[in-house]
Amino acid sequence: MRTHPKGRLTVTALLGLSVAAMTASAGPAKITAQSIIVNPVETKLGVQVWVNRDPSGRGNPVYRKGENISVGLKTNQDAYVYLFNVNANGEIDLFFPNNYEESNFVQAGVTRVFPARGAKYTLTVGGPNGQDKLLALASTRELNIDDIAEFAGNQGFADVKVQGQENLARALSIVVNPLPADGWVTDVATFRVGNTPANRGGATGTVTVTPGQPTPAQPSPPAPQQPAPAQPVTRIQPGERQDGAFDQAMVQAYDRLKGEESLGEATSYATAWGDGLWQKFRGVGAYGDAVLLHANGSSRAYAVHGMLLERYLALAQAENGAIRPPSRLGWAAGDEKVIPRNSYGTSGLYGFFQNGALYGTEKYGTFWLTGNVLKTYQGLGGSGSFLGFPTRDQYLLNGAWAADFEGGSIRTVNGATKVYRK
Repeated sequence: MRTHPKGRLTVTALLGLSVAAMTASAGPAKITAQSIIVNPVETKLGVQVWVNRDPSGRGNPVYRKGENISVGLKTNQDAYVYLFNVNANGEIDLFFPNNYEESNFVQAGVTRVFPARGAKYTLTVGGPNGQDKLLALASTRELNIDDIAEFAGNQGFADVKVQGQENLARALSIVVNPLPADGWVTDVATFRVGNTPANRGGATGTVTVTPGQPTPAQPSPPAPQQPAPAQPVTRIQPGERQDGAFDQAMVQAYDRLKGEESLGEATSYATAWGDGLWQKFRGVGAYGDAVLLHANGSSRAYAVHGMLLERYLALAQAENGAIRPPSRLGWAAGDEKVIPRNSYGTSGLYGFFQNGALYGTEKYGTFWLTGNVLKTYQGLGGSGSFLGFPTRDQYLLNGAWAADFEGGSIRTVNGATKVYRK
């Protein structure tokens, strides 16, 4: 992925690939020429993927270079979904999850379309001419795809580390191997770029992702309350402990997040907090004060900034005196995201944690969501859906969880989660 001089993010051709035969397999997966990777075990979980020119998902429609394209998907159970594209040159892109969406959790029976109405990007067919395949992988558990794709800094779409259908299939077969035999399923949709199937020449093309509104500035909150680690007189390095050793997960997180631009200088050593580590940073400009959090047993550390950090630590202070993370959220489990302006004109921040999420806006404040309420909300598209941003914390109503949003509410009725529009 690279940045166009006019601010357009260009993703290497999302759409197209050859159909060379596959042979090897790993774990429970079956690698095939037509469907890329298939679970040979019959599953109750199902996923469908299609393009706008063929809602059946079983045709092979033709698109010309420069035409807009949209992709639809639907699952029959709550699932985490991953959408890959392999183009005629074997180049691969992961376009869901992405940093324009809050989560890749999809609610059962809800049709998701990419780009969604009002999204801050578009998908445009750019070639190369030839056969394209879209692979949807649905899983009952969130998958670790760090060996396949990586988000660098604040870029909207991930950089994919593998190339070619066979290599993607092999990598995915390793990722799904730890899952229960019936815990994942795939579907493939195809289309062609160009006028005829034989027209496979032409220069390398692209699918262009065009952001809309500029990234909003993040407010600087008051200094958060937290345990005060010892302060040395020399400059502390990212991930540095007081004994001179380094926490490599924090070092890597600082590099991944371009820490000099977003975290600034460390103002404490990497110090024990609960059963993990945290390190405080001065922050840069509108990012506000920040910490890197590294949960015990995790191979990655993540940053929490500004208004989200202030609320996160306030919850910890109220619950346990800020000696460990608040139990309703747990440790940070993903990098903070800036959410562009939605249909209500609201923009904000999103932080993902082990047990829940924080949504922060200048208009309403910073609020937490967890459990089925959060899954239902994100399954509908989160703050980009008709619900918009939360306007208060999740709360108990008649002994069951409820939440209020800009455009509606979520209620738990007789044990079932219900969604209501205003």
